[in-house]
Amino acid sequence: MKRALFGGLALALLLTGCGTQSSEAQIFAMNTFMTLTVHSPHAREDVKAATALINQLDRELSVTRPESEVWALNHADGNPVEVSSDTAALLKAALELGEKTSGALDVTLYPVVKAWGFTTDEHQVPGEETLSALLEGVDYSAVSLIEGEDGAAVTLPQGIELDFGALAKGYAGEVCADLLRDSGVTSALLRLGGNIQTIGARPDGKPWMIGVQDPSRPDDPDAVLGSLAIVDQAAVTSGGYQRYFEQGGVRYWHIIDPSTGSPARSGLSSVTIVADSGTLCDGLSTALFVMGREKALDFWRQEGGFEAVLVEDSGEVWITAGLSEAFTPAGESTYTLHIAEA
Repeated sequence: MKRALFGGLALALLLTGCGTQSSEAQIFAMNTFMTLTVHSPHAREDVKAATALINQLDRELSVTRPESEVWALNHADGNPVEVSSDTAALLKAALELGEKTSGALDVTLYPVVKAWGFTTDEHQVPGEETLSALLEGVDYSAVSLIEGEDGAAVTLPQGIELDFGALAKGYAGEVCADLLRDSGVTSALLRLGGNIQTIGARPDGKPWMIGVQDPSRPDDPDAVLGSLAIVDQAAVTSGGYQRYFEQGGVRYWHIIDPSTGSPARSGLSSVTIVADSGTLCDGLSTALFVMGREKALDFWRQEGGFEAVLVEDSGEVWITAGLSEAFTPAGESTYTLHIAEA
């Protein structure tokens, strides 16, 4: 259940000298807690603008809010629906990623996710016949997006439903960063749940240090397997430890393999993606988790445009070459580190 979006909004303002202020907002949106920290001469106004944009996107992209555009699409009975520029842009990115990843990311997986109870927290293990039937309606390529000078329209065949859960927070962070940069902000840290979006470096000029959660110790936020130094980029982590339930001694997590309709058993426990685009980071963190280490690294070598930290169930950690200088292992880490070359 989503909460009232502005009900949990808290603003703090700190003067830092030389005309620069630091302002921080804590909000609940997109079903997660977010902290937006901005350093600028007009930080309070910038944070309010970013907060308003996130809430607008939540209203448009939520799969559970009856007033959202996604809800309208999922209940249109096959008829075209006019959508905003944000919904069109996010859907276009989702369809492109679906094609590039050969369906490892599929935004039409929503009926399957519902069947597992991850949208309602009423968890269950669906039967094979149920999953087989639902998978017939999972096909990102069946979605029609038509863009024109007067706007955009989307048509979903009957039985197909969209869910931007694997992309929405990354997109929100990205467009908020664009908004803040246009306002002249040169230093900001946006934490949207497990999604990180940075603008520039820290106010002191040093990189932002982003901890990579130790997936074997998910209940301890200070338990990290290492940290990443990033500047003006996004970093997003997806892992089986983030949302799951147990039944019959088996753990089932929310990252579903579109080819099976069941939680992805790829040998990975978490994937962190670093790139300029928050949308790309969000989508690929899910897709590469589904692929598994070997296919994920092959994809990185072929596509480029991002870097990754892949953590295997076995305790092996693979860092792509572009992060070799940016990643610092934790001092007491029990993981074995490998650098993946291009």
